[in-house]
Amino acid sequence: MGDRGFMALSATMSRSSLALHNLRAVVILVVLAFHAVLAYVQFIPAERATAFDQPPYLWRAFPIADPHRWFGFDLFCAWQDVYLMAMMFLLSGLFVWPSLQRKRSVGFVRDRLRRLGVPYVFGLLVLNPIAFYPAYLNLGGEPSIAAYLRTYTGLPFLPNAQLWFLWQLLAFNIVLVAVNFVAPAAIPALGRWCAKAGRRPAIFFAVLFAVSAVAYVPLAVAFTPWAWSNSGILSVQWCRPLLYCVYFFVGVGIGTAGLDVGLVDVDGALGRRWKLWLAIALATLFLWMGVTSLTLDGTAPVIIQILAGVCFVLACAGGCFFVLASSLRFGLRRSAALDSLSVNAYSLYLVHYVPTVWLQYALVGAPLFALLKGIIVFCGSVIASWVTILVYQRIPSALRLIFTRAHRAAAE
Repeated sequence: MGDRGFMALSATMSRSSLALHNLRAVVILVVLAFHAVLAYVQFIPAERATAFDQPPYLWRAFPIADPHRWFGFDLFCAWQDVYLMAMMFLLSGLFVWPSLQRKRSVGFVRDRLRRLGVPYVFGLLVLNPIAFYPAYLNLGGEPSIAAYLRTYTGLPFLPNAQLWFLWQLLAFNIVLVAVNFVAPAAIPALGRWCAKAGRRPAIFFAVLFAVSAVAYVPLAVAFTPWAWSNSGILSVQWCRPLLYCVYFFVGVGIGTAGLDVGLVDVDGALGRRWKLWLAIALATLFLWMGVTSLTLDGTAPVIIQILAGVCFVLACAGGCFFVLASSLRFGLRRSAALDSLSVNAYSLYLVHYVPTVWLQYALVGAPLFALLKGIIVFCGSVIASWVTILVYQRIPSALRLIFTRAHRAAAE
């Protein structure tokens, strides 16, 4: 989108909408940074070094394990792992209700299948096999495309990488349609509650924490906080789908109420007290880290596991509230760069894993500090992904299949 398009877009936005629009740009940069530095965290388990086609398949989370590590990346990734994906589901829910009202159930589902389902299949069949080839080589695989494809297709699961977000988001959208069909007054009622409770963020936080604990803690105790599915097409982290569903519907409720009222009102209590929410986010993060450290050897009693789960949802809510508060306080600057990042955030999320993993693999043997490697991978991934999207958007037929035009993405 050019400068004129940006000015036309930003001129139609309220201050709260602009803050959330810019937040989407910041969040996608954090996602790219998170994946860029995973190769350099000290947390990577020693048992990762197995064959590509042998359990525990830790290359799904850490495609490349570089010998250079930095503990600062562990702290960064731990914080992002706590709240980042919940924040993305919340943001994804903000504009869903107006879209459902406009397109009705059948049109809405058809649109979601096109915008989420088709890219998901494209990513599974095209992007992910390209992205994971360096992981295969890094684990000593035979450097032959044919051998790699035989090994890849012989896995008991189809690697999802970052694409798991798409199928779960699609599922939540379908759940929303079902809820609206069965109880058409439910979502407007949720919106009214969000508008009212949002004026008192502490109450909103307390309710979100309580509901999240019910959704997350039993599954975390039953499956552990780390277990992922090891079969099938749909990758799932067993303890988190209900938690993410809660945050998605929180986003739906906020969007139904309107972006200039309640929790996301620029002039509301949340943005004014961003320092308090920063303190809460940091305090709950370190509380979760401390309690969780007692569970890592797998011998912690159930009560400690429950406490770790409670601390997780507390830190998740704290992180999300801080991010929202800081965006409402500082995210009112109009920027063509932020606008381009925001309207292309979905496409960037879809393609960035390929350059990220390949750059990590290219730097494995480089005698550089982990911090410098992380910066190089992050910058290279952002540039390569962004350029790829901007070039690809010039292909009209490809736009209809995979990526949405910038102005339509912003509207939807």
